[in-house]
Amino acid sequence: MKTFFGGMFMNKENLRKEGILYPIKLEYYKIKDLKSKNDIFGIEVVKTAYINEEIKVEKASIDKLTNDEKIENSILDILKRNEVTPVILEDVIEDLIKC
Repeated sequence: MKTFFGGMFMNKENLRKEGILYPIKLEYYKIKDLKSKNDIFGIEVVKTAYINEEIKVEKASIDKLTNDEKIENSILDILKRNEVTPVILEDVIEDLIKC
């Protein structure tokens, strides 16, 4: 089961510094494995880029990340606060797990 956690448009000033002149929306989702006997949680990040008349969507998810919903929420807060995109999701999660 996937539920919406939060979303936002990336900071325009930061995008301009990177040479990106179009809006990008990020959405963060909680994933719960309903097939498992135990609670197992994951996350999904969706990036939508509005380039002129074209819309490009990228997604990345990590299933079976934790069995603690509070940890899942904490990770999603960090991802959202730092505008983490699908491309770097796995690297960021690896770094968070090391900490």
